[in-house]
Amino acid sequence: MPSDLWSFACDRYARPGVESACLQLQAQGADVCLLLTAGWLGRRGVACTPERAEALQQQARTWQQEVIVPLREQRQRWRQAAQQDARLQELRETLKQLELQAERYLLERLQQLSEHWPTTQSETLDDWLNALGGPQAAQLEDAQRQLRRALHEA
Repeated sequence: MPSDLWSFACDRYARPGVESACLQLQAQGADVCLLLTAGWLGRRGVACTPERAEALQQQARTWQQEVIVPLREQRQRWRQAAQQDARLQELRETLKQLELQAERYLLERLQQLSEHWPTTQSETLDDWLNALGGPQAAQLEDAQRQLRRALHEA
């Protein structure tokens, strides 16, 4: 398992079905960066507490709202028009790279916040996913199941 959160997130996101599951959960209000952080913490055996979950959510909230979501929304608004305009498609790709970079920065912040939390011998993935998955995420059982499977794998 990759030791840093960014590498873990990239590894898991690239697995079959994970991108689709994450995007379904994101469409229902879940924060994919928090879901992947949940997987990383759970696999490391970091105990999930309400205080830790809240600290992670607070760390992510502003960055998501002020940086990541506006980039994503603009990129999505340009989807149709960019199919007919090569220059706009270039700009759209630049936005996509900025969005990915912003997500990387968020994951680095989440790792920095949590990397000193002690680990145990047992995996705590389900606890973390329940705490950070968002209220609507539970409605998408197939997406949750796919994500859990990918996060559990070595």
